[in-house]
Amino acid sequence: EKITKDLNPTYGSIQKLFSRNTDLVTLCEDRIIRILANKDAIFNADGNPNLVATGNVLGQTMPFSGDYGISQNPESFAKQSYRAYFTDKQRGVVLRLSMDGLTPISQYGMSDYFKDNLKQSTSIIGTYDENKNDYNVSLINKNSSTVSFNEQAKGWSSFKSFIPETGISMA
Repeated sequence: EKITKDLNPTYGSIQKLFSRNTDLVTLCEDRIIRILANKDAIFNADGNPNLVATGNVLGQTMPFSGDYGISQNPESFAKQSYRAYFTDKQRGVVLRLSMDGLTPISQYGMSDYFKDNLKQSTSIIGTYDENKNDYNVSLINKNSSTVSFNEQAKGWSSFKSFIPETGISMA
């Protein structure tokens, strides 16, 4: 039975799966893909002309525009509402996935900083501060740092004095 979904091998390995609305966002090393999920589909179940309808199908795969992935750093992923934030260490960028697609938010005044520091990082931790509405990205290396992106300011609002081990929002 063909119960698997094949993706283009040039996208690299799947690092994270994220359910958004009725789709499955698949974050691969070198590409971000949207897979239609929970949609009614009609398929030929056994090679005969008998058709079966089911909602338990992963449908068409559609890559988001832009040649970005999550590299091998799924720990940089953080979400808030309909936005998701993560890094692409290999390309030296920080990205936001929103309803309008992928946006490299590192270009808002910090592109050189991230190009230089992401590649040197041994670990990249992403967290979202619900109180301040900041995406915090911590670059763990010999000169570890945490920097915050704020949507209202449309930019990188501050460097923080802490380096988290992990983060979670509750209630």
